[in-house]
Amino acid sequence: MLGGGLSLGALLALAACTPDDTAPLSGGRPAPGGVLRYFEPQTWTTLYPPSAGFYPNGGIVNNITDRLLFQDPQTLELHPWIAEALPEANADATEFTFRLRTGVTHSDGTPLDAENVARNFDLYGRGDNARALPVSEQITNYAGSEVLDERTVVFRFDAPAPGFPQATATMNAGLVANSTLELDAEGFGPGSATRIVTSGPFTVAEEEVGTRLSVRVREDYDWAPPHLEHQGRAFLDGIDYLVNGEYSVRIGALVSGQADGVRGVEAPDEARVEEKGLRLYAQPTNGINNGLSFRSRHPLLADVTVRRALTHAIDRDRIVAKLFTDNYPKATGVLAQGAAGYVAAPRAWAFDPDRANALLDEAGWTERTESGHRTRDGEPLTLRVNIAHPQPRSREVMSLVQEDFARVGVHLTINEGDYAQQTIDSLELDRVQVYHSMVARADYDVLASQWSVANRDAFLNHDEETGEWGDERTQEILDRITGSASAEDRAAAAAELQEHFIDQALVVPLFEEPQVFGFRRRVRDFSTEPVGRPAFYSVWLAD
Repeated sequence: MLGGGLSLGALLALAACTPDDTAPLSGGRPAPGGVLRYFEPQTWTTLYPPSAGFYPNGGIVNNITDRLLFQDPQTLELHPWIAEALPEANADATEFTFRLRTGVTHSDGTPLDAENVARNFDLYGRGDNARALPVSEQITNYAGSEVLDERTVVFRFDAPAPGFPQATATMNAGLVANSTLELDAEGFGPGSATRIVTSGPFTVAEEEVGTRLSVRVREDYDWAPPHLEHQGRAFLDGIDYLVNGEYSVRIGALVSGQADGVRGVEAPDEARVEEKGLRLYAQPTNGINNGLSFRSRHPLLADVTVRRALTHAIDRDRIVAKLFTDNYPKATGVLAQGAAGYVAAPRAWAFDPDRANALLDEAGWTERTESGHRTRDGEPLTLRVNIAHPQPRSREVMSLVQEDFARVGVHLTINEGDYAQQTIDSLELDRVQVYHSMVARADYDVLASQWSVANRDAFLNHDEETGEWGDERTQEILDRITGSASAEDRAAAAAELQEHFIDQALVVPLFEEPQVFGFRRRVRDFSTEPVGRPAFYSVWLAD
């Protein structure tokens, strides 16, 4: 096993036995050849594009599928890809017409034509409960498609869908062949990867469930986004996605040269990785910041005074300084600074434990147990928070929040369990009242992805059985963000929502979360798409 069971410190202490990655490299021009060995901390769970938001899923789907449009990771501008131009839209953004490039095929030889594109979006926009395939959270108000000819397709919506063009540029809208569109959830899942047929620069070649997924280059690929300098086949012959849950093993493989790259270099090790001559990339994710959502439908969080107290109790500076680096800047807004709709509010979540204590007293939580925990009428002020396994150092972050809450008499329990258990428990209001998460998407609609009751519903904001709302105003504003044809109206609604979150103390953003990658120096021209999934099409290996 790579690295054995050694700790990171022990592995890096062996550096004397491992040459630094500083030897001269020949070749300054991209050249084809080589298979990239790339480590992920978790295994992928599905290759169904609308459900590929989990980073191990997206890191694969982003490299095996094409999209109608391409979004520039720096400027966030949209460009044609499989569509030969940006879509034509009607005035109220309920109809979008796409004209497609010719000659594009899936790896099984079938055409990527208007009929195939329509079938993709009919599935993504409607889902299929019988096959356990959900609707894409990025496609709202979808009514259907119409194929005008083999190169032209029209998409229609029941209400304005201004975020749809950007949605077609995300890996959640990756295009797959007709045969793949017939699969059920299991067919998109582990053990079935070689059944996924796409038109992208790489195709799935082999899979070892939970351990390795191999993709190989498509030699005849010739439909990259036209504005890119690189055209034709990818430079790499392929990528081996390797999975190991032991951080010391992954980082040890990188340091020793047994791996070309890894995702998830932890903050304390960034400097030491760079000292070894390795390349470090901290890619912004351009969405909702890593933070906490207070589920106000729970009785203990229904009082805004309590929520305001909890906001002032959290020392965000301590979290960032103790656990992270400059690549994780303290959040100055609900959204990251590079996100669409970012509103700066650097003083909105000020650390003030005296104020927190005063507010809790004001809310009636004045009694104390021998251990210092607050009670009211004999009821303890005890809350539970999840561990967000995909997020960096989530347990350590929550441990610091736990200490902060304890200082003002609030008992915070950290929910235990693996990724699957955390997902199950986080859907139960009685189980998790403070929800730790983030969402990446470079569009205003990311706010709906996180908090709308139709999507991830981080607040668990509505009880369908009783009709009870936690904060109905949130949903009203979200509906304006996703349902207005005006960019100005969407921006105004996004700003209003963020102001509402601050006023009602519903969200505490902690820090801007990047994806941090480490690569050997021979790996050239690495980049990501706008929310930090690796993009290997233009990557090449120097000799």
